[in-house]
This record gives sequence, C-alpha cells and structure tokens, in this order.
Amino acid sequence: MVPPSTSTSRYRPPEEGLELWVRGILVGVVIGLVGVFAIAIKLDPYQDDGSPLVMATHQQLGLPPCTFLEVTGVPCPACGMTTSFALLVRGDVMNSLRANWVGTLLAGFCLVVIPWGIYAVVRGRSLFVRSLEKALIGVVVTVLVLAMLRWGIVVALMRFYGPGA
Repeated sequence: MVPPSTSTSRYRPPEEGLELWVRGILVGVVIGLVGVFAIAIKLDPYQDDGSPLVMATHQQLGLPPCTFLEVTGVPCPACGMTTSFALLVRGDVMNSLRANWVGTLLAGFCLVVIPWGIYAVVRGRSLFVRSLEKALIGVVVTVLVLAMLRWGIVVALMRFYGPGA
C-alpha cells in the first residue's frame, strides 16, 4: 500500500479557490475596465450634425491622429476601436459595429468580464474558467486574429472600391 503524499508543493487544485494575489489582479482588472467604460461614456462619438464617427474619437483624449493612417493612407487594425466602445455604451450597436466590429465584440466581452471578475473575487472561484492563464491567452489570440482579419477585409475593400469604401 502506498502512503498518502505529504508533498508541500505550491500547486493547488482549482477546487481550493483563487489565491489572494490572483484576486488582487482581478480587482485591478475590474477597476481598469470600469475606468475604460467611464471614459467611453465621457467621449462624444458623434459629429456636430449627429452622424456617428467611425474613427478618431481617441483624439478627444488629447491623443494624436493615427500615425499609421497618416503615413500609409490605410487605417490600422485598431482604428475605430475607441469609437466603437463609445458608441456601444450609448446603445448604438449598429454604428459601433460599423466603426470597428472587433472593438464592439471586445467591449461586449469586457462588459461581461466586470461582473464575472466581481463574482470571482467575492467567491474566490472563477466561474466557468478552469485556467485563467489559458483563458487569457485564448482571449488575446482571438482578439488579435479577429483584428487582423477585419483589417485585411478593410484593406481589400479599399483596394477594390477605393479609399472611401
């Protein structure tokens, strides 16, 4: 008969809950996301005539115009993301999708992460997620792939229909 293991390994099975430092990081993530949405609410994603912007809302934060766009004449993969967040928090989903549909998906995901993160911090367990590391890698890779896919589509449409497409 094999005696029970008395290993003092730092590994904890998921059933034991989230460590304190992980909870602290989740608190930081939740606070950061709430801050992002507070900024999105403060921004005005509409022109003076009431029509929605499709990009350049970030300039209201004192940031410069997109350098990639200025140099190449082609919007970068992130062009329109700030505008899509600002439109989505106002419930303007269609125009948010037009500005940058990947930004809309990311904003929607972030809106879900806020209550999920609060739950995980309070309960000490991550709901529906066994490995936070794998989930984070999956989210980052998915957002990057979708952003590049969208960018490829935008560039192809610009080449086919011209810059105003």
